Amino acid sequence: MTYSEQTPQFIYTYASHEDELSLCRLELRSLFGVHPESGIFMSDRAVDPSRSPFIRERIEVACAGDSVSEIEDQAAHIPALQSTFKVLFVKTNDLPAAEKWTYEAQREIERRVGRRISGNADVRHPDQVFGIVTMGGRWYLGRHMKNRSVWLTHMNKPRNYSMALPTRVARAVANIAVPQPEGVRAIDPCCGIGTVLVEGLSMGIDLSGRELNPQLAGGARENLAFFGLKGEVVFGPISEAAARYDAAIVDLPYNHVSKITPAEQMSILKHARRIAGRVVVISIEPIDGMLNRAGFSISDRGSVKKGSFFRYVMLCE
Repeated sequence: MTYSEQTPQFIYTYASHEDELSLCRLELRSLFGVHPESGIFMSDRAVDPSRSPFIRERIEVACAGDSVSEIEDQAAHIPALQSTFKVLFVKTNDLPAAEKWTYEAQREIERRVGRRISGNADVRHPDQVFGIVTMGGRWYLGRHMKNRSVWLTHMNKPRNYSMALPTRVARAVANIAVPQPEGVRAIDPCCGIGTVLVEGLSMGIDLSGRELNPQLAGGARENLAFFGLKGEVVFGPISEAAARYDAAIVDLPYNHVSKITPAEQMSILKHARRIAGRVVVISIEPIDGMLNRAGFSISDRGSVKKGSFFRYVMLCE
């Protein structure tokens, strides 16, 4: 069975630390509408794996069969390649531990399938990679795309702030707020030094920022310029935002690091409700009551833990 004339299917693998698993699954639900229990799943949604801090790789399915032999036969019908290639055995699968393939067996499968593909093999520096993976009792082969871990470079921004979101969390939050960027306008109205802005803009999200603190607003502009990203950072409170947005990301200022009062927090939430239809709110404590009073309905939620410190991420609509 080949997939060449069917709806494209993609297989993704992912991994997360236990402290980030809740956030990881919230991101997967937002991007794919799935809640996988194992580290591998299939979807008809094409998402660049580098968008997520948790997705490891993507295989665009070209061949599917009940055995490696069937995959070999189908690989022989892949049009001749004009570039070099290699076949990679994808280690993440849903096989029980007792049925995992040994290193030697994995390499043998790569060689068997690779011999049937027309083209020049190059295991060290190939122009393209084909991934072979087993899932749900079947085997799949297709073009392999690896996560480039873009957010790691963003950790070295010139301006930092101790309570800013970690880049991994910021990237996931941007995906939760804007899972499909096409035609979506978004805002981070309390953007601080621009951690979420950097992640969102680097993924092609139309994301602008506002910041009440002039030093932080300047730091956000400096960070964007450092990475060559073009995005607007307006100095001013959310109450002055007049435009309407499809989505907003609100990392709610925390009482123990700022002089903000509960009334001011409520004001931020009410203005976020005013300017955007879909809002992701990050807080250091559950604030369901406050969100309800601001007019929000919580449609999904997750959390991330560091030591005894929690950040709660709530998707509100």
